[in-house]
Amino acid sequence: MSGLSTERTNVGVVGGGAWGTALAVHCASMGHQVLLWALEPEVVAGINGPARENTLYLPGHKCPEGLSASSSLQEVASSCNLLLIVVPTPFIEKTLAPVAAAFKPDCILVSCTKGILNDTLETPHEILLRVLPRTVHSQLAYLSGPSFASEVVQGLPTVVTIAAQEERVAGRVQALLSTPRFRCYRTTDVIGVELGGALKNVLAIACGISDGLNLGNNARAALITRGLAEITRLAVAKGANPLTMGGLAGMGDLVLTCTGDLSRNRTVGLRLGRGELLGAITASMHGAVAEGVLTSRSAYSLSRRLGVEVPIIEGIWRVIHEGEDALTVVQTVMSRELKPELDMSMLAAMAPSMAFV
Repeated sequence: MSGLSTERTNVGVVGGGAWGTALAVHCASMGHQVLLWALEPEVVAGINGPARENTLYLPGHKCPEGLSASSSLQEVASSCNLLLIVVPTPFIEKTLAPVAAAFKPDCILVSCTKGILNDTLETPHEILLRVLPRTVHSQLAYLSGPSFASEVVQGLPTVVTIAAQEERVAGRVQALLSTPRFRCYRTTDVIGVELGGALKNVLAIACGISDGLNLGNNARAALITRGLAEITRLAVAKGANPLTMGGLAGMGDLVLTCTGDLSRNRTVGLRLGRGELLGAITASMHGAVAEGVLTSRSAYSLSRRLGVEVPIIEGIWRVIHEGEDALTVVQTVMSRELKPELDMSMLAAMAPSMAFV
């Protein structure tokens, strides 16, 4: 007997990139009625036209009949019971502020975006709390975890985490999005889920640079492991549960992004490691976003604000934004003062969580 819900509803998707389209296809394939807003007229025309395809960002994948697209953000915002927000972090405020009063009273808003603003160091959750009316704050949720858009749209098995400050909201989103091929877990650790999703992109660039320099498998494993320690220190300093970093939004997403050939952030790192210039790399991506480039700056700034040591993240910031030589940064990080592997402050932070395991 299946433990999955059969409830179906009206779903809105804000953002017509690869990830937004993949989530829209997933929801429509489940039987939800889905309306997607896209900034680009060609995306709207492609999804609604005879080809039923987003040829700009997700070519080769036909959209189900239950999915249509619109150029009217007001129409999408006002017509749905579940809204998936899938625009890059720097554009969340600009996109949602004009329709902040349009949502239905019981509409749940799910941020599916990973990042940290460079200027204010806000996560999507903090941006939404500032931009949206207080009446919808209890209806906010966040989706994160190891999930390449091209695999989700093919129906390949994927497992993600839904975070919300209120358990009932996380549970409802979990029920509305879960299928035998797309399983959702839930948590109330919004801070941990958001930081895990944002910071892993910086480490994916680090792993890409390492692979581009042919530094070997040992180096990649070290970057993932010690990078996870840095993510955990930052997340805990901001109030997260350290156990979240061992889950889907932490270790799961980190491993996928640092090792998967479909990772845009790892690809940027690979090309940097092989000697290409960042400007040329980003120009060749045709509008696709490698979030780790921007997040490397905000992650380093956040570490400075919180007083947390993050030598790998700092090293990537120096390579990308200060133009330092990657091999020199590697030598500097490897030559730091020797210290114990385990951070005892993390063990202390885990103690309250372990009481409930």
